[in-house]
Amino acid sequence: MKPIGSDQRLEQKVAVVVGAGQTPGDTIGNGRATAILLARHGAKVFAVDRDIDRAQETVDLIKGERGEATAFAANITHESDCQALVDACVDVYGTIDVLHNNVGIGTGDGGPVHLTEDVWDSIHDTNLKGPFLVCKYVLPIMREAGAGSIINISSAAAVASTGMLAYKTSKAGLNALTQCIAMGNAKYGIRVNCIMPGLMNTPMAIQGRSKAQKVEAEKLIEDRNARVPLKGGMGSGWDTAYAALFLASDESKFVTGVILPVDGGQSARIG
Repeated sequence: MKPIGSDQRLEQKVAVVVGAGQTPGDTIGNGRATAILLARHGAKVFAVDRDIDRAQETVDLIKGERGEATAFAANITHESDCQALVDACVDVYGTIDVLHNNVGIGTGDGGPVHLTEDVWDSIHDTNLKGPFLVCKYVLPIMREAGAGSIINISSAAAVASTGMLAYKTSKAGLNALTQCIAMGNAKYGIRVNCIMPGLMNTPMAIQGRSKAQKVEAEKLIEDRNARVPLKGGMGSGWDTAYAALFLASDESKFVTGVILPVDGGQSARIG
């Protein structure tokens, strides 16, 4: 990994990255890549994950590059945890300038006939209710400061054809949540945007699906690469992270309410 360079566009900013850990795998996940990249550009990172050990792994990587970060355990489906993580970050760093909502699940999803109520609730609680609850407690801090950037990680599945009913509707809801919060908080100087990653070579997407679908990882990678219009195949966690870096920085100071595909052109195939 590259050490922190001279580009400190996020210097003195505090960034909460929810979902900063990742499942084990051969590549890097969106949340960990974003946490590392924001730190490389000067941000103090408050790395939140349900699994404190995975969050600490990310923090250790950041500190290994001479960055500043703190790990915190929280389950964002619980409102008390969302309030606690915000309060803890303010206690440690004094404020919150950037909120990056990266958590998302799709385990057990399917079509309307076979999808269970428990799986529907679990996916929507994590993918939609969770980001709402974290925003609920971050927004007063950003309003008081008169500035802030919130970045939600959606999915190209929100607009593309997929058999994952709960995942699709939760991510489409996250797009709508993003635009609603953006318009309601523009007058406070708060920007709210959304990234829609497409097919990514991340541990959750490859190792997770390989195990769940009982398909060899190499075959899964080959099939997913072939579905991406842009030469080179799937993207990586770094592609999502660089989009997040732009939206977190003042370079995007006139950008709000945007749903940004980072998908190698996949969503352009609609219609």
